[in-house]
Amino acid sequence: MRVKVLAFGPLAETLGGREHEVELPANSSIRFLIEEIGAENWLGHGLAISLNGQRVDEDEPVSDGDEIALLPPVSGG
Repeated sequence: MRVKVLAFGPLAETLGGREHEVELPANSSIRFLIEEIGAENWLGHGLAISLNGQRVDEDEPVSDGDEIALLPPVSGG
């Protein structure tokens, strides 16, 4: 199955862009996706995850055609 991944902030820089199409095996979870793209170091550090516009946790299953947005925590002053 194919999903669309949207990355923001420093995570987009790390992944080399904001939008990515990712091929995943059936019955994959958000966590599996994050590990596949090499962003697992963001887990446990305030990463917000949105699946088709709804906030979810990393154990949420994904389906073909889903859009997953990965939003790292924002800091500033």
